[in-house]
Amino acid sequence: MPDPSLDEFATRKLQALERRELRRSLPSTEKIDGRRVRSRGHEFVSFAGNDYLGLSHRPEVVEASLEATRRYGAGANASRLITGNHPLYAELETRLAALKNAGDAVVFGSGYLTNIGVIPLFAGEPDLIVMDEHCHSCLIGGAALSRASVVSFAHNDPSDAAALLDARRRRYRNCLLLTEGVFSMEGDLAPLPELAELAARFDAWLMTDDAHGLGVVGGGRGSSFAFDEPVGVSLQMGTLSKAAGAYGGYICASHEVCELIRNRARSFAFSTGLPPGTVAAAARALEIIATEPELVGLPRSRARSFTAALELPAAQSAIVPLVLGGATRTIEAGLTLQEAGFLVAAIRPPTVPAGTSRLRIAFSAEHTERDVQDLADAVRPILSER
Repeated sequence: MPDPSLDEFATRKLQALERRELRRSLPSTEKIDGRRVRSRGHEFVSFAGNDYLGLSHRPEVVEASLEATRRYGAGANASRLITGNHPLYAELETRLAALKNAGDAVVFGSGYLTNIGVIPLFAGEPDLIVMDEHCHSCLIGGAALSRASVVSFAHNDPSDAAALLDARRRRYRNCLLLTEGVFSMEGDLAPLPELAELAARFDAWLMTDDAHGLGVVGGGRGSSFAFDEPVGVSLQMGTLSKAAGAYGGYICASHEVCELIRNRARSFAFSTGLPPGTVAAAARALEIIATEPELVGLPRSRARSFTAALELPAAQSAIVPLVLGGATRTIEAGLTLQEAGFLVAAIRPPTVPAGTSRLRIAFSAEHTERDVQDLADAVRPILSER
């Protein structure tokens, strides 16, 4: 039976969102292939998703999923610590560890579950977390759950991080230094060599969320490999739902650290394992990422063609943000691009800070150069009005 007071509470909250142009809806979207979608009765070339390599539709990835489903069933049926650890996990975690040059890997149900499970395991009330101010919601959530003392440094500013560590580190037992490897809303790379140096200097553990780096930068190995020399990162976290085209989250670290995670991370222990088909698809996708360098170079190449056409700073990843400011203007710009046949995400608070609503353009290996140039032509008038 409906509860009038609860409905009234929800209605007030929704009305407040509507007044600020922040209410969301869930449009039904049919993915046709690696570049096209159908939504609200129209077909678009999509620059809104994160399938950076088009692997969600790659025939051998799909077939791997189907074969595993036929053999092991549609679901894992239990936590991995009970009976949900089907044989396919071993191959996936071995491939992840090898790709990331780590001793071991642990796969979780999602990237969000990974971060809210791992961060509280390595930081608690006597500890300090120092994190980039633009970190993703799941890193913020994991930090809040830890009950550690949390401070943020200015985006991609190692000097600010150093000042915070210098002022606070000695008062705490342990310290986590958190950042995204490739920032999901900015598309820029974290200064990992400098952050790794700070972690060593202040006896902190560096953790990166590389959801948007895997398969795109560092020859497909991710942000830790995107610099002149590989960067030592104690905890390399990421997802299998973007460039890998499947689903799930993971953490790569030493064997001892991963064993502790398997034993004590609550979001791992108390979640049902991923379906066998999903694990098999991710493992096949990782094999492709590791063996097809030309493919993994395409998303950033397409992004750089776009930024060059519009005389913008060269893209560092597959993501290019166009900051327009207000939510209303950003929504209108997104609708203008839809009229031109393109689906581009209009990002508003709280995903980004107030006053920085933006078009987030994500490029895929499946996009053609013609797609990119046509999108640039459609965006150019929008930018001229900024």
